[in-house]
Amino acid sequence: MTEYKPALPFATVLILLTPTYETVKGTPTKNYPETSETVIYASFKTYGGTERLVNDLYSIEDTANVETWYRPDIKADCRIRLAGTDAVYDIISEPENINMRSQFLKFKVRRVKGGA
Repeated sequence: MTEYKPALPFATVLILLTPTYETVKGTPTKNYPETSETVIYASFKTYGGTERLVNDLYSIEDTANVETWYRPDIKADCRIRLAGTDAVYDIISEPENINMRSQFLKFKVRRVKGGA
């Protein structure tokens, strides 16, 4: 078995936003904090986003691949914020514990935009 090595250095500063849940009218809702003390260093690569065709409309969705050190508190329901731009991203795939060694994590994120 070859040992996994990250492709890029962990030079991007991310802030982990962990949701809290509350029940509103019988429905659980997620609430994300505006900021957090949890800082993560990671590689963040966008590759230009993901092309999609929805209802015959062509669009490009802002997505990125993230690799970082393993942390058990990074879960699929969390969000991350880029420290330099304040752009917020949802984690859209279950974070992968590479080779189940609890050393590196890899996951995909999608930008949260708008607010209609």
